[in-house]
Amino acid sequence: MSGALQGIRVVEFANYVSGPYAGMLLADFGAEVIKVEAPGKGDPFRGWGRIEYSPTFGSVNRNKKSVELDLKSPDGLKAARALIRTADVVIENFRTGTMERLGLGYDEVTKDNPKLVWCSITGFGTDGPYASRPGYDTVGQAMSGLLSLLTDTENPRPMGISLSDHLSGMVACNGIMAALISRGTTGKGQRVDTSLLEATISFCGENAARFFEDTKKVPGRATRTRQAQVYAFVAKDNKPFVVHLSSPTKFWEALCRVAGKSDWLKDPRFATKETRGKHYEDLNRELAGVFKTDVRATWLAKLEAEDVPCSPLNTLDEVFDDPQVKHLAMRVDKPHKKVGMVGLVRNGVRMSGTPPEVKTAAPELGEHTDEVLASLKAKA
Repeated sequence: MSGALQGIRVVEFANYVSGPYAGMLLADFGAEVIKVEAPGKGDPFRGWGRIEYSPTFGSVNRNKKSVELDLKSPDGLKAARALIRTADVVIENFRTGTMERLGLGYDEVTKDNPKLVWCSITGFGTDGPYASRPGYDTVGQAMSGLLSLLTDTENPRPMGISLSDHLSGMVACNGIMAALISRGTTGKGQRVDTSLLEATISFCGENAARFFEDTKKVPGRATRTRQAQVYAFVAKDNKPFVVHLSSPTKFWEALCRVAGKSDWLKDPRFATKETRGKHYEDLNRELAGVFKTDVRATWLAKLEAEDVPCSPLNTLDEVFDDPQVKHLAMRVDKPHKKVGMVGLVRNGVRMSGTPPEVKTAAPELGEHTDEVLASLKAKA
C-alpha cells in the first residue's frame, strides 16, 4: 500500500530535533523528504554517538534522503533554489532571519513556487521581544510553564527527554498536513509557523484553563496528581509502580480492598474524591506503607484482578520487553550500511489503508546528493 503522502516532496533545512522530527513524521506517511546538510559535517546530531552511526540522529531522520549543499556558496544556493522550486513543503528551524539572509526566505521562494507550504519552527516566534534569542528544548519547557508541572520548583530537575522539541515537531507536522489539505481545495500554498514556546504552551492547555478559572491558584506538579488521584509507589523489592484512580468511585473502593483497608471507605478524610484530594499526602503516606510490605509483581497482580488502573513504572529495557509492546511491534529494526541493523521506534499511529512505514534507516551524509542534483538538471 502507498503512503498517505506519496508524491509529496519535502525539502528540510533543519538540524537537531524539532524540524527533523516533523520531516520524519511526514516521511513515515510516504512523503519524499530531502534533508539539506552542510558539506563535511551535516546535522550536528550526527556527532552525538559513534563515528559510524548516531542513534540520536537516527531517531529523527529515518526514511530521508541526504543532500550536501554549501548554502554559503553561489552554486549551493542555486541548487537550493532549484530544489525548493520542485518542493511541496519546506521545513526550516534556523534562527529567525537566517533563511532570509540567504535569499531563501518565504517571500522570495514563493515567487517561483506559489503552491509551496512553508513551515518555520523557531524558539519563541518569528517576531516579538524574544524572536532573536537562541531557543533549545529545556528553555522551551521552562518558559512555557511545562517544566513547573513536571518538577518540584523548590528542587528543580531538568527532564530526560526533549519534550518541547518533539512537541513543536508534532505541531508543525499537523500544520503542514492541514495546509496541504487546504491547498488541495484552494490551489494555494501558505506559511505555517510554530515555535518551542507556542507548541509547548498549547500542550499545557489543561492546566492553563484551570489557572484562568482561578488566577490566585497557580497549578504545579502536585495539582493534577491530587485532582486525578494519581499515585506512585515503590514496592518491597524497590521496583516502582503507579496507580491512577481518576473519577470512578469503583476504582477507589477496589484499591481499598487490595490494600486491606475497608475502614478507609468510612474515614471522613477519604470519603469523597474531593476530601481525598485535600488529604492526598495522608493517603499517599498510608498507601506507601502498605505497598512496601510486598513485591511489585504481587501488588500489580492484585490491582489488575480488581480492575484498578495501574502499571509498572517501566525503564526502557522493561518497556521493550513488555508483552503488549511486543504485540504492537513498536520496535523496528532496519539495516544500516556501516553498523548492520539499527533499532528504531515506529510511528505511533496505525492506519488501515495508507499505513505509515519505516522503510530505511537514517541516510549517510550526502548519500543522495548526486541522485537529487542529477534529477534537478534533468528537469531544468
